[in-house]
Parts: sequence; C-alpha cells; structure tokens
Amino acid sequence: MNRIILLSTIVCSVFLTSCVSKKEYLALQGNYDDLQSQLSSSQQDLAECNANVAGLQQQIASRDGTIQQKNSEIDALNNKNELLERELEFQKQNNTNLLSRMEELSILSKQEAENVRETLQSLNKQNEYIRDLNKSIQQKDSINLALVMNLKRSLDNINDEDIQIEVKKGVVYVSISDKLLFRSGSAEVSQSALNVLSKVARVINDHSDIEVMVEGHTDNVPIKTNCLEDNWDLSVKRATSIVRLLQWRYNVDPARMVAAGRSEFLPKTTNETQAGRSENRRTEIIIVPQLDQFFSLLNAPEANTGGN
Repeated sequence: MNRIILLSTIVCSVFLTSCVSKKEYLALQGNYDDLQSQLSSSQQDLAECNANVAGLQQQIASRDGTIQQKNSEIDALNNKNELLERELEFQKQNNTNLLSRMEELSILSKQEAENVRETLQSLNKQNEYIRDLNKSIQQKDSINLALVMNLKRSLDNINDEDIQIEVKKGVVYVSISDKLLFRSGSAEVSQSALNVLSKVARVINDHSDIEVMVEGHTDNVPIKTNCLEDNWDLSVKRATSIVRLLQWRYNVDPARMVAAGRSEFLPKTTNETQAGRSENRRTEIIIVPQLDQFFSLLNAPEANTGGN
C-alpha cells in the first residue's frame, strides 16, 4: 500500500511539474495497475486462508465435543460400577452377619439352619455372577469405544455424507453409501471404494477379538437383469463382494465374517424421495466383539442356584 501511495505521489508530482512524457506516464500507470492487481489477489488469498482456518476450528470443536461426550459416558459407567461394588460388599457383610447369628439361634432346627445357609450361599454366587457380568459389559463398551475412535481416525478424510460410524444395540455399525462402493444396479466394487475398505480392514485385522457381518441394503425400486433376480439378489451379492474383497485383498480371516442381504426391508428413512432412496442404498459393516465369556455368563444363574 505504501508503494501505491508513493507511486501516486510521483504521478501527481509529474503532472504538476508537466515534465513527464506520455510514454513515462503510461509506464507509471501500468505499474500502478499491476500493484492494484497484486493487492486484489493478496486480499483474495487472505480471505481464503481465513475461511480455511474457520473450517479447521469448527472440526476441532466437533472432535472435542465427541471426546467430551465419550469421557462423560466412561465416567458414568465408572460411577455405576462403584455403586455396584459397594452394594456387593454390603450384601456380603450382611450375609456373613446373618450366618453368624444363625449359628447362635438355638430355636432353629438343624435342617432349617442348613436351608438358610444354602440360600445365603446361593445369594453369594448370584452376587459374583452380577460382578462378572458387569465386568463383561464394561469390557464390551470399552472395545466398542476403541473401535469407534480407531475407525473415525482412519476414515477422517472421507465425506461424512458417504460414511457413518455409530454404536447401536451394543455393536459398532459402519454404514457406507452405495455410491461410494458400487455403480448403480451393480455388485462390482468400484476402485474408489478400495481406499475406504483397506482402512476398515486394517482396524479389523488389528483387533483379533471381533467378528464382522456385512449387510447389503437397497431401496424399494424393483430391479431385474440378466445377472440379478431382484433386490434380494442385489443386496446379497453386494455383501458377498465386500466379504470376498476383505478376504482376498486385505487378508481378513473369513472365519470371522458373515455376508447377509436385507434387500429393501430395513430402510433408514422413507423411500418416497430421491434423497431417502439414496440414503437407504447402503452397505453396513457390523463389528461385534467376541465375548464368549460374556454370553456364557447369561446361563450361569441356573447352574449356580441349583435350579432354585
């Protein structure tokens, strides 16, 4: 800007003294125009930089909010666990006191005292079951949280409209729009999908204690071609295409995977609009922790209580 003011001063001085030729005047005018153009370009670059900074600040704020939410959930689980631990200790102490008192009460028959003792022992076993079950639930929640954070970190550069990661019904869902994976009406995986699938496969391979179900979903527009019978056929073939790719290209253990098709019968939203149909055309990769110990605990009460 100082150069422009200086140049303007020189031009004015030249006019006042009437000592500058037309050629020199045109040269000065050209320099002035160049400086004006450079100033405009610099101002535009500055505006773009400010816009980029605002976008990055918004992304950082969004991530901070997600982390704060997960920390709150973890704190709530820890508080709940502490309450359960205190309750268990209280029950144990009560049971011990009751046993001591029962031994002192001569009015009870030996058989009655034995029945009470067995009942209290059964309660102790149930308390141990509750503690083990709570630990398994915490383990599952911790695994799901780690999976979500790893997946979001790996897929950070993917358009949010094309891929969504969330926890539903105790498992992690990775929902990928079909426009990112397949051509319309086709079960052949596109080259543009390989970047996404390679990152998902890396997370799966890094966690040996999870299983994977790949579900294909369509909209309600009927389809029938030489290769496809209907939407059931399309949804299943798309799921098997993804499973084969994860196995053959990215070495995911096939014993850990299931391929399934849902056709049009589990939509996320209405099929009455083009936007809704586009959202319903998707492939979901469902990641489930292998918690055999957790599920075996569900049958524990019968064995521990002796059928009482």
